Amino acid sequence: MNKLEKLLEKKEHLYQGGGDKRIESQHKKGKLTARERLNILFDKDTFVEMDTFVKNRCPFYGMPEKDMPGDGVVTGYGQIDGRLVFAFAQDFTVGGGSLGEYHGEKIVKVQGMALKMGAPFVGLQDSGGARIEEGVAPLSGFGKIFHNNTISSGVIPQISVIMGPCAGGAVYSPAITDFIFMVDQTSQMFITGPNVIKTVTGEIVTSEQLGGARTHNTVSGVAHFMGANDEDTLMQVRELLTYLPSNNKELPPTYACTDDVNRLIPEFNTIIPDNPNKAYDMYDIIRGIADDGKIFDVNAMYAKNIITCFIRIGGSTVGVIANQPAVGAGCLDINASDKSARMVRRCDAFNIPILTLEDVPGFLPGTNQEYGGIIRHGAKLLYAYCEATVPKITMILRKAYGGAYIAMCNKELGSDMVLAWPSAQIAVMGAEGAVNIMSSVKAELKEIENDDEREALRKQRIDEYEELFNNPYYAAGLGYVDDVIEPATARQRIASALDMLKTKKETLPPKKHGDIPL
Repeated sequence: MNKLEKLLEKKEHLYQGGGDKRIESQHKKGKLTARERLNILFDKDTFVEMDTFVKNRCPFYGMPEKDMPGDGVVTGYGQIDGRLVFAFAQDFTVGGGSLGEYHGEKIVKVQGMALKMGAPFVGLQDSGGARIEEGVAPLSGFGKIFHNNTISSGVIPQISVIMGPCAGGAVYSPAITDFIFMVDQTSQMFITGPNVIKTVTGEIVTSEQLGGARTHNTVSGVAHFMGANDEDTLMQVRELLTYLPSNNKELPPTYACTDDVNRLIPEFNTIIPDNPNKAYDMYDIIRGIADDGKIFDVNAMYAKNIITCFIRIGGSTVGVIANQPAVGAGCLDINASDKSARMVRRCDAFNIPILTLEDVPGFLPGTNQEYGGIIRHGAKLLYAYCEATVPKITMILRKAYGGAYIAMCNKELGSDMVLAWPSAQIAVMGAEGAVNIMSSVKAELKEIENDDEREALRKQRIDEYEELFNNPYYAAGLGYVDDVIEPATARQRIASALDMLKTKKETLPPKKHGDIPL
């Protein structure tokens, strides 16, 4: 056998991972192998594997005799939609994808290269966790990976794709990254598994209930997307990358757009119900504004009272944060504050303009919210908007009351353009609540003994308050609103504002970093 034949034979063996039996087992679980996943993620024939020949060097517990191709992880780079992207894919067919010392070093190497090259980094996770036979060495590997995740945060997009088990310390790398995808029924994330929980607390729970894709997309909010299977999930990753720049020095890619930015939307003129307490679907507004009605929803199943998504206007990426009147009247609460604050910071990190669509009656009242720290969580949203230097446009559709009006990026939080619809109501609170609280009105009502007369005066004061504040004109008169527009022109006016703001330059005072109220 000549040297070339020997090379090809060695590579063929390495490409087989854990061998036919384990590959078949992986397929029976509805899961693809590491290399099959990378072939879907990357443009055809562009993925270049690195460190193929690396193997574990642990001298204990019979590890030297074990055949572990690539030490259980495939790493390298390639192109997605013609753009450079680095990635790793843990190979569950090799030692259960467990992370050993050199498994970790392979990941750390491509993380460092992605940062140097200013390219997105994608991690496909499918691992039994730290390799026990190697003692403390895997923990060192995890620490290095976490450190690189943190240093790269806000510099390059980092995407984690959970495609099998991800437990213990391993979950913290995905948690630090920008976006987490999970696969329905075949991926789980948890700090401690069901057996440990049963032993310590007596609770009985399945892996899927504890840390499945649906749990983390709906209950915990840890994950941002859920795919039906491996292929569907990886195609979603490819789509997400089209909305993001390669790094923080670049703008997101712009795509050809045949949808006229000056398109009028006549149905917007009648979309807001006459009854201010009646709901409507904010998604109808977002689709109307977006190019071709297309939305890429983020955290779609979590905190549904707020919508966070990417759209394009004139072919360019825009991040949207929007109250959803159809869920909980669009109130802000703990989870909605966290979800939207994270979206604001993502957009700001990667030069994506922010469009805020506002219809908010206030922060959700109640002891659960107060005890849960709504003050601290709501402050995250205020902080995120104030700190963001990208173009910020706010459009007030209906209710904009109290602290929630401020939290949804009013003029004072740095909105560059505040537009309002004629249906906008901008005040400390609704008319009835205001009249019930104001001391001057209470004093007036107290002097009237007749119940009917008292009620008539109360209604009169409510009407007066509504006439004064339950419209956008008082705020516009004070300069808090830049213009009151015909709703049909919403897309046109947003596109115009984005065009005007594209040369915006704003810097923050020199500092190491702020102290966001985490």
